[in-house]
Amino acid sequence: MKIDAGLKKDFFSGFIVSLIALPLGLGLALASNVPPTAGLIAAIVGGVVVSIFGGSHVTITGPGNGLVVVILTAVTALGNGDPFTGYLAALGAIVVSGGVMSLLGFLKFGKLGDIFPSSAIQGMLSAIGIIILAKQAHIMLGNLDPKASSNAEMLYTLPATVFRLFSETHWQVPALVGLASLGIMIFYSKIRKPIFQLIPAPMWVLLLCIGFYEYFRIFKLDYPIQPEYLLQLPNDLSQALVFPDFSRIGEGVFWEAVIGITLISTVESLLSIKAVDRLDPQARRSNVNKDLKALGLGTMLSGLVGGLPVVTVIARSSVNVNTGANSRKANFFHGILLLTLVLTMQSVLKKIPMPALCAILVYTGYKLAEPAIFRRMWRAGWQQFAIFLLTIVITLFFGLINGILVGILATLVQQMLKIHPLRLFFRYLIWPNTLMYEESENQFIISVKGVSNFLNFPRLKEKLESLPIESRVILDFSLTKYMDSTVLEHIQQFESERERRGGELEVIGLDDLAGNRGKPLSLVGSRSLINPLNSMSKRQAEVQAVAEELNWNFKVNPTQAVHSLEKFPYFRTKRIEHAFNTLLGETELCKIKVRDVEYFEGEFIAKEMIRSTMAVVNLDQKIPAFTIHRENLLSRIAAAAGFEDLEIPDYPDFNKRFYLRGNSEELLEFFDHDLVLFLESRAQFHIESVGNKILVFDRERLATVSELKALIRFTIDLVPLLLERGKSNP
Repeated sequence: MKIDAGLKKDFFSGFIVSLIALPLGLGLALASNVPPTAGLIAAIVGGVVVSIFGGSHVTITGPGNGLVVVILTAVTALGNGDPFTGYLAALGAIVVSGGVMSLLGFLKFGKLGDIFPSSAIQGMLSAIGIIILAKQAHIMLGNLDPKASSNAEMLYTLPATVFRLFSETHWQVPALVGLASLGIMIFYSKIRKPIFQLIPAPMWVLLLCIGFYEYFRIFKLDYPIQPEYLLQLPNDLSQALVFPDFSRIGEGVFWEAVIGITLISTVESLLSIKAVDRLDPQARRSNVNKDLKALGLGTMLSGLVGGLPVVTVIARSSVNVNTGANSRKANFFHGILLLTLVLTMQSVLKKIPMPALCAILVYTGYKLAEPAIFRRMWRAGWQQFAIFLLTIVITLFFGLINGILVGILATLVQQMLKIHPLRLFFRYLIWPNTLMYEESENQFIISVKGVSNFLNFPRLKEKLESLPIESRVILDFSLTKYMDSTVLEHIQQFESERERRGGELEVIGLDDLAGNRGKPLSLVGSRSLINPLNSMSKRQAEVQAVAEELNWNFKVNPTQAVHSLEKFPYFRTKRIEHAFNTLLGETELCKIKVRDVEYFEGEFIAKEMIRSTMAVVNLDQKIPAFTIHRENLLSRIAAAAGFEDLEIPDYPDFNKRFYLRGNSEELLEFFDHDLVLFLESRAQFHIESVGNKILVFDRERLATVSELKALIRFTIDLVPLLLERGKSNP
């Protein structure tokens, strides 16, 4: 029986994600001060339940980073000094929280993700990152008992742990393992070798730790890491299934835990669902209310058998999209395959040092609070930066719920002080302030009046989402007296998403809002890294020399809109930031544009920046659409997983060296003897055709000047061959 290609792709993606979920599930549970298996239970239950009942398409569910602090606080508060008692009571809070989350879904509260001010949310997430980093860094450095009673104390006692490394010899080997693991997490995204990228970074950490243990066992050497540093798992995994304690359901501390778990679960899930929708190559929209119901059900079932809450997780979802997932089945396979890994690797998992798992979490904490986030918030304006910092400080010292409440309150106070007269603020909290009408056939105007802020944005979003994607939408803010940065951010995301799906959105009326908003729409989140022409870098000067040699034009300044690149399959799951260092040339047959392109894989904390030098050629005639690049292990596995790899008859060497996708009937005729020999005899570039344009590049990094020359020469020589075959195969 032939297996559906889409099903094989989902299985492949689910397998890759399960390799990430295994170490992360263990690590997140340890960081929450609950048994390691609690994180695995959440991933397994979440993968199966949400894939069946959820409303999203390519998301992955399981234990979340944001909940570490909440669960840790709940276990401490409910345990009265006994972690296991606190764990059982926290499970009760998790089950009740799941019920509340499902209720929010039934009440259609999916819009909650849009009514939190972005500065406060970013401050809360950064505070969570700092707390995770501070606590786990001690264990990563070999200190299993840091003797700190608060989040702030965890931070300022970190230098003491570092200095004690020189005197506490039994810490040193575990610390080296932790630091080596952290190095893998940091440098993984920088090494763009397909064979290395095939295995996710957290799994590399586990494999190297297990290999380290096996080396000492095979050569009968004393293992230098003490047993207390190794992962503690029950001999019988059925012992991990424990049932919650509801005896404290009448106490305020129990309901504080329920509110905290529900709030963070909902916010983290809604933010992640929104981010993954932007990554989906098919531009599908998730039913967030249906997802909330499913996540709530998954959380209840997970809590009933000893697991952590189930949320939508952005890092694993990003990997799922990038590995070609088509549907929710990938989430299902991730859960089933994770269960299989746990059952078959039980004895192996006990060899993993806890400092290695903590290193994974230290890196996760850093990604939530990295310096780039602080710089971006500063560029948004000092008022947004002040709210961001205030939320971090309150969260660190007084808890997550107080942090987000103070952040929201500070945002409201700041807006009240800026809006004159003040009655406008309260008026537009109640009365609708958006008017929509069809100005002409298939062209709609949405006019926003008065105040547009995070509290009334859902009404505007509802109107935007109700319009057909093929229509032209003009969003008019000329009657708006005040717009906050949260709305500006949402509009920018909506504009980008609509363009990606083939629609058109034009924003007008922002010119005279200066002083009420942060940056102009086109500059939000942008980053200036281009030097003026009179202070070019050495490479830029050399590229300019290449341009003069070829009699081409050279421009250093960045281009924000690079829509022509978005048509290529390579960018289907990537977001282009901008292009710079542009070479513009023309031959007798075509125009060529060679640029350094900056783009991102993933979203949210999973976002990784990549820069590559790429050539784009505009052709005067159409040729078949195809993608071809050098064959590697990842390509062969992808082919086995259902991704098409077309083979040209009678050219076995070509088929071994190149991975080719496209319409087989067209390409078998198009890739004739001369074109095949040309490609076999030259350096192997990544080439894509979308009919009237081709994309050519070498590696996922900036080209050296000599590589740039080779790219240009290859492209110039390739074009005549493609056009000649296009004429004979119209």
